[in-house]
Amino acid sequence: MSTAEWKCLGLLDQHGPLTAIRLADLSGFTTGAITGIVDRLERAGYARREANPNDRRSVIIHPQRLAELKDRVGPIFSSLGQAMEGVTARYSAKEKAAILDYFERTITVLRDQTAKLRATA
Repeated sequence: MSTAEWKCLGLLDQHGPLTAIRLADLSGFTTGAITGIVDRLERAGYARREANPNDRRSVIIHPQRLAELKDRVGPIFSSLGQAMEGVTARYSAKEKAAILDYFERTITVLRDQTAKLRATA
């Protein structure tokens, strides 16, 4: 699975079924990219499209087989989590707060700049 597919599947896991437009908004991908991502997730059996009962022009994407997938990848992420705990243990609470602040501000700037690019495209 690609990082884009993982990202979208994670959003579906976190938020539950989403319209394609909402998934695009949350992920930062275009609706065209979402179509391809959902196509691949469907072929792999990890997503299912359903007609949106409130808007016949859109679909709702439902996650599938999440428990099975989590069972398969859980040990990998558990190992990663333990390794990352070793990294973060080296920093004080004050240093961790500064690092978190940096990343939150960076993410905000990146999202804002991405929105500007989309608006001019």
